[in-house]
Amino acid sequence: MNAPPTFECFLLFDGEKKITIDKDTKVPNAAIFTINKEDHTLGNAITTQLLKDPQVLFAGYKNPHPLEFKIVIRVQTSSADYPPHEALTNAITDLISEISLLEERFKETVREKREDVS
Repeated sequence: MNAPPTFECFLLFDGEKKITIDKDTKVPNAAIFTINKEDHTLGNAITTQLLKDPQVLFAGYKNPHPLEFKIVIRVQTSSADYPPHEALTNAITDLISEISLLEERFKETVREKREDVS
């Protein structure tokens, strides 16, 4: 098979960074974030959260190749006072909060269902 070994989709190798940031020189207030060892699950979640921010003009992601375990997220903000890396940080923080709330509600529902059965 042409597929790489499955452990490669999770492990960072020597000198490999989890995330790299490059300034996008084509448009103002934009940056390109490359996140290693991630896929569409995280890319879609972060991009959706970024698009909820009114100061984000553009947010999109791509997986450069199906056999490469990385995603590339491009973010453009409305002003230099709100840089793309700050927008990404805020989006990740908000996403973590939403997931924590979802987990809490799920556990509460499970507890209620168990009490109904008893």
